[in-house]
Amino acid sequence: MTTGNALYTPGQRIRVIQQVPRQRDAFTTTIEGTVIKFEQQKTGSWYAHAQDNKLWLDRLELRKDDGETVVLNLDRNTRVEAVK
Repeated sequence: MTTGNALYTPGQRIRVIQQVPRQRDAFTTTIEGTVIKFEQQKTGSWYAHAQDNKLWLDRLELRKDDGETVVLNLDRNTRVEAVK
């Protein structure tokens, strides 16, 4: 996964595939929707020893076709694809 605000623009339609590694396999989930916003936001992690002693995460906010709003934390196990 790469970062940068230019990658995901509001109004863009994308598919996000995330995997959670498990002992024997991986749990995979797919979400498709329209980008509302993409930004880095800090968490409350006091042990991160980063800027402001917070851990900064890439967060992507999507609106699904049914109107539901979803906020996703993007990590190295996330794949984002443009949907046409």
